[in-house]
Amino acid sequence: MADADPPVGEPQAGSSVPGPRALCFDVFGTVVDWRTSIIAEGRSLGEPLGLEADWVALADRWRALYQPSMDRVRRGERAWVPLDQLHRESLDRLLIEFDLDDLGEEDRHRFNRAWHRLQPWPEAVAALTELGTRYTLATLSNANIELATNMAEHAGLPWDHILGSEVAAAFKPMPEAYLASARALGLTPEQCMLVAAHNDDLAAARALGFGTAFVRRPTEYGPNQTKDLEPTHDWDFAVEDLQQLADLLLR
Repeated sequence: MADADPPVGEPQAGSSVPGPRALCFDVFGTVVDWRTSIIAEGRSLGEPLGLEADWVALADRWRALYQPSMDRVRRGERAWVPLDQLHRESLDRLLIEFDLDDLGEEDRHRFNRAWHRLQPWPEAVAALTELGTRYTLATLSNANIELATNMAEHAGLPWDHILGSEVAAAFKPMPEAYLASARALGLTPEQCMLVAAHNDDLAAARALGFGTAFVRRPTEYGPNQTKDLEPTHDWDFAVEDLQQLADLLLR
């Protein structure tokens, strides 16, 4: 870990990245605002049905189950399954917890697919469009391909390649999740840069040879967020948003 946090908005001194060919993006939290989107989807579902629930708390709990739901796969105790399935298993558990277990199958399915309809951060689409004039843009996400494809269509995300977790049958930060994505692009890890709002994701990618760009999303987890508020290592780039990354990489 660096002695001090690197300055946000500048390439880091001594960067060994000569220039990537592909920018590989974490999606949840980095490119799309999952929390605001899920809260809005819950309210949209509940209002016509007369359901009263703490949709903010439910969204936060749903996301809190995200990493634990993948841990059994990472430990080799369960075969890979699509993130859609893990999200649904978590949702069924939460509907009991929030006294919403009378919700019917059609509405459960609709709500689970709210993850397919997440809204992008305000600058994301324009910045990605600019970056796409020079770089190959690919997802490097735990999302399954259908989920990521539907999200891209809904939000207007201009990916060149959508590499869901099916590519590796592994979830980040398992090494194969990164390595298989680079192979699928016909590139080495050193020819790829991971763009992410999460320091642990970047650390796993750097250990395998990827370039790294930290995007600060201080409200991803709401107003009381306590992690990933700043870069914790000397990443190759550390920026306030994707537009700032585009400005740096395209100048």
